[in-house]
Amino acid sequence: MPDAAPAAVVLLSGGLDSTTCLAIARREGFAVHALSFRYGQRHAHEVEAARRIAARHGVARHVVVDIDLRVFGGSALTADIDVPKDRPVAAMAGEGVPITYVPARNTIFLSYALALAETTGARDIFLGVNALDYSGYPDCRPEYVRAFERMANLATRAGVEAPADAPAIRLRTPLLELTKAEIVRLGLSLGVDYGETTSCYDPAPDGTACGHCDACALRLKGFAEAGAEDPVAYVDRPAAGARG
Repeated sequence: MPDAAPAAVVLLSGGLDSTTCLAIARREGFAVHALSFRYGQRHAHEVEAARRIAARHGVARHVVVDIDLRVFGGSALTADIDVPKDRPVAAMAGEGVPITYVPARNTIFLSYALALAETTGARDIFLGVNALDYSGYPDCRPEYVRAFERMANLATRAGVEAPADAPAIRLRTPLLELTKAEIVRLGLSLGVDYGETTSCYDPAPDGTACGHCDACALRLKGFAEAGAEDPVAYVDRPAAGARG
């Protein structure tokens, strides 16, 4: 009888990057335990997108966790603060930490992922962060990823019991040093249907992307540079290169 597929945890938001990570994990032969969060975000329809994506990709399990980061506020995604619109893409990384940053979000999400990994025997946690085409978030940087992985191997039973030269928990960030265009090309080569994904920070009530927030701008830039058409609907789709 063949060995069972090893388990992995994939943080799945329903967006372009996390869906690409899910496809990578499945290609590598993992039995995926997908983890999504309903955390009080204004774009909560992404959870339903995550459900559809998880089902399509045949995950072993999909866990949706309810937490409420609105109690802390401090972000345009969880508080009554306007989402920035029509910022030039070239200026995003140089404008400091944007108001769409949710305080400590990746640290909170990864802590849950670590608990799920320990209870499922997973040694690999996939996270779709990107350090090239990103909007200035401090928890998307390589040094953050390395630091969290070190902490994970100090703070868990799996880490304590593992050999010193082989970390028990690996934080996998396969998109970390890819441009958005490279991510799109990779996902398309893996058969990802990006029409199922959602990236917009301020969508219409039916989930249609606004076309003007930072997330829409970065996504549209990636598809344009990849020479592909973004299949999702936009309330207003700017011309390619209009936000350069």
